[in-house]
Amino acid sequence: MNTELTKETAPLKKNFDFVDTIRCISMMGIVLEHSPIIGNDIYANNFDTFIGASFIQLFKFSTIAFFLIGGFLINYKFQEYNSLQYLKNRFKNTIKPWMFWVFIFMVLTIIDRYVAYRKGGDGMIVTHFFQYLLELLNHALFYTTYWFILNFLICITILLIFKKFLYKIWFGVILGCISVVYSINLYYGWFITLHSAALFGFIFYLWLGVYLNKYYDEVIVFLNKIPWYKILFLGAISFGLAIAESFKLLNLGSKDAYNTLRVTNIFYSFVIFAILLKIGNIKILQEKLQPRKTTFGIYLIHYLLISRFLPLIFQPLKLDYEHFSIWTNTGILLIRFLIAYSLSFILTSLILRTRLKWSVGQ
Repeated sequence: MNTELTKETAPLKKNFDFVDTIRCISMMGIVLEHSPIIGNDIYANNFDTFIGASFIQLFKFSTIAFFLIGGFLINYKFQEYNSLQYLKNRFKNTIKPWMFWVFIFMVLTIIDRYVAYRKGGDGMIVTHFFQYLLELLNHALFYTTYWFILNFLICITILLIFKKFLYKIWFGVILGCISVVYSINLYYGWFITLHSAALFGFIFYLWLGVYLNKYYDEVIVFLNKIPWYKILFLGAISFGLAIAESFKLLNLGSKDAYNTLRVTNIFYSFVIFAILLKIGNIKILQEKLQPRKTTFGIYLIHYLLISRFLPLIFQPLKLDYEHFSIWTNTGILLIRFLIAYSLSFILTSLILRTRLKWSVGQ
């Protein structure tokens, strides 16, 4: 998932510290979502599948929340800079760090494959190196979490192109309809449902974040009028509906039953986002985890750790995940998450003290 993860250097017109709370919680959810080592479709009974689906769904709002926050933060930037100035700043704070970590990922993957070759593995890394390199680049750009940074930048570029329509409701309706096409496609399979195919599926949420910023005061007044029990009840209902849709897709044989762009998950994401808005700033998260400084670095580093470092820990253990209970596998998932998130946070914090701090968007 991706997103506006970099620190906003220009002063905000109002106190939007709640943004960092949402950014921090959503990043935890994204790392957790990327931490499983097996799918949730291996369990024979519905109860185990339900427990697994519930755990997955809990933080499934994270990607949409990041696009909403991204749009919320870039609203002022669109007003303060022209398109070329904005894209120049984006290159420094987003594109350059992204390219750096994609390069690191590819280098480590090549080293890993060469070591495997020396131990008797596939020799393509040696016999067809340039072909392998192109395939690896394609994989890194379109089939890993790094895709969402590229997707986010494409979404920003499209909004810049249509900047004069940014606050038009009809423009948002068009973008919303495009997103719904991806939701319906989960049932009809008009095109592949992988996240890399959802090129235009997330523009609506970026636009909605821009629109939310414009009418932030009115939105907060509206949310404050809603009693907590009502909005929490709505959260529970949307959570249940999202799980039910995942079961429906599983029964239809879908390989992407937990897709972020399910209609029910969109609804769930909006409700959780509203709850987080209503909660506001959680001071301890800002003080201890400094999300404004560390979130982008965590995003760039966590996948590298999950794909290249965690296998060094878990593969030698030869764990039989398919025969473990849902509780055991969930426990392993939490351990993997804690390792990935903690190390990503520590590495980002250390990098921030060096001349390489630009590589985490600072």
